[in-house]
Amino acid sequence: MSQATLSITGLHASVEGKEILKGVDLEVKQGEVHALMGPNGSGKSTLAYTLMGHPKYTVTAGSAHFAGEDLLPLTADARARLGLFLCFQYPTAIPGVTTVNFLRAALRAQGKEMPAREFISRLNAEMAELKIDESFRARYINDGFSGGEKKRAEILQLAMLRPRLAILDETDSGLDVDALRTVAEGVNRLCGPDMGVLVITHYPRILEYMRPDRVHVLSEGRVVTSGGSDLAQRIEREGYEPLLGVAAAAATA
Repeated sequence: MSQATLSITGLHASVEGKEILKGVDLEVKQGEVHALMGPNGSGKSTLAYTLMGHPKYTVTAGSAHFAGEDLLPLTADARARLGLFLCFQYPTAIPGVTTVNFLRAALRAQGKEMPAREFISRLNAEMAELKIDESFRARYINDGFSGGEKKRAEILQLAMLRPRLAILDETDSGLDVDALRTVAEGVNRLCGPDMGVLVITHYPRILEYMRPDRVHVLSEGRVVTSGGSDLAQRIEREGYEPLLGVAAAAATA
């Protein structure tokens, strides 16, 4: 299978009639790690949900392609089968559906079903890597989970499904240092030529454990600047205001 690229050009999107994305340009190749940063309200989560086809988000202009396919006409299921995966900032509880049954159904839906013995063996190995207790297998997905447990469960899904591009929507939100390290190490272990990662965050803390190839800053619905991993370090030192001021001055020059 050839390398897949996420290519976004001039993307505009609205939520309930309010324009949030105002011309996003971004490219992420399979096998690369990119960080999308920006202050609260800049449109980061809107971009994630728009890419995954959430019906609440309406694309009004621009394009988004992945692996040579136009994403915009595709359903969320079709986008997932194409190889996109979203780790939610606030994972939803599904009472009555155990983690093990959820994962088997997800693999089946993507044409990745495997024999039961192989599935359990792989699931146990991935849970051990993420320091997840075996009791998780029988627990209802995210039901009564702590914040850290929910984020570990999301990375477990990522590990089992092995998408071509994972979008992590503020996966670091609400995690203590130990949980953050475990989650980041889990993602690092999966990164490689077969999987790219777009890490969405407004704090550079998670990037202390995940070294991105590129860092992009989103402000008021647009990518206003991009750079190497040192850009995240600059944001840690100076905050967003100096960067956004320079970008605004350049845009009006």
